Amino acid sequence: MTATTVHPVDEVLPAPRLAALGLQHVLVMYAGAIAVPLIVGRALKLSPEQVALLISADLFACGIVTLIQSLGFTKWFGIKLPVMMGVTFAAVGPMVAIANAVPGEAGARALFGAIIGAGILAMILAPLVSRMLRFFPPVVTGTIIAIIGISLMRVGVGWATGGPAFLAQSVDVPKLVAMVDTAKATAAAGAASAAAIGASAPAIRLGPIPMVDNPNYGSLDNLAIAAAVLVFILLLVKYARGFVANISVLLGIVAGCAVAIAMGKMNFDKVGKAHWFDVVTPFAFGWPTFDVVMILTMTLVMIVVMIESTGMFLALSDITGKKISQPELAAGLRTDGLGTLIGGIFNTFPYTSFSQNVGLVGVTGVKSRWVCVAGGVIMIILGMLPKMAAFVESIPTFVLGGAGLVMFGMVAATGIRILSTVDYKGNRNNLYIVALSIGFGLIPLVAPRWMQQMAHGLHPLLESGILLTAVAAVVLNIFFNGTRGDTVGAIEAAKTAEAH
Repeated sequence: MTATTVHPVDEVLPAPRLAALGLQHVLVMYAGAIAVPLIVGRALKLSPEQVALLISADLFACGIVTLIQSLGFTKWFGIKLPVMMGVTFAAVGPMVAIANAVPGEAGARALFGAIIGAGILAMILAPLVSRMLRFFPPVVTGTIIAIIGISLMRVGVGWATGGPAFLAQSVDVPKLVAMVDTAKATAAAGAASAAAIGASAPAIRLGPIPMVDNPNYGSLDNLAIAAAVLVFILLLVKYARGFVANISVLLGIVAGCAVAIAMGKMNFDKVGKAHWFDVVTPFAFGWPTFDVVMILTMTLVMIVVMIESTGMFLALSDITGKKISQPELAAGLRTDGLGTLIGGIFNTFPYTSFSQNVGLVGVTGVKSRWVCVAGGVIMIILGMLPKMAAFVESIPTFVLGGAGLVMFGMVAATGIRILSTVDYKGNRNNLYIVALSIGFGLIPLVAPRWMQQMAHGLHPLLESGILLTAVAAVVLNIFFNGTRGDTVGAIEAAKTAEAH
């Protein structure tokens, strides 16, 4: 290569083409980018306006971190490859656990404090993590990605049905009041009779709390719309080609919104009240609070995220033909930490490279990192348009349900596809690693209160099936297979991943 030759990664394309290709990257990742703030914002029980703020903050921070990763910022930050950064689904489980433990603005402050702390620790740990790939062969990464998708499926089902399973019934208040009044009268009569004969009053048992089915839970018309969205996406996947197929989930959501509007189930009241333009401000929910256990929990998530990013960067290096050194790899991982720190400051979440965009680089053959720079600029602009965020927040959950089943199911399927490359015949121990790790990950799903006798501070960690699976898979792999490196296998596994 001569001194005047520009590597395809560093080639600056004409502005119109940059803008078009950058918008393509944004559209491919958009549905995944908005899913996490919707999940976490509603888990925190925030108001619609506050959830819209989370969406704006997410898009804004996505853009900033993408610019840092693709452009480079000093020698310490940025892989300088065509990378789009987005919120990782791997952090959803722990974040929802924190939200359930401390809802509302107090929970948001605790969550952002944990994210800020984890971002700082991730930056410190980045050089070490860049050398840890041997601990995460395909049997480990495939299992972790599979359990991420499995864990998120209940979110997709909850969107389609109208909320989490516990909302299927509510307390029958009139019947409960009648029961209490009857119990009081019986207790008073019993006490009077006992006093007359000099005995103690008999104990009164109320019996089980009366429950009644919620009429809107599992509504058939809402389920029909969710199913229609799902079918529309599948039709696009089968019959569409190229770019349209790549944004099938986003188009499915748009189609679902059109149906919901026609049926009078979606309105634009909140969109009309939102500003056209606004700047995302740091610490919009107040000064964050810092809990050591929450920070350590999110740091464990970040280690898993950075390992996954390592595979993505190595795969992208292979696709683009630009070799990266260990210091450059550490700079890319350090940007995951910096992005997470920026996310916590700007009221949003941990960041990682979006693998569907890595796949898009391979599909289109366009290797220029300046395309992702243009995508980052577009994301920043979208983050400063509150009407766009308000529109996203206004999308009915049952519309998102049909799309969620596809998005989260594809995450699980990606993990299964990675696991299909694992050698089970020559090494039967890999079966035990997968079986036990998935078993540990399912514990919080099938027994949500399994940790109630343990220290309360550990609950955010123990409520996350993703973290339980990650720890179990790494430990079991070391136990059965030792620490032999499999960098080639990790790169191949990263190439097969198409969704976070």
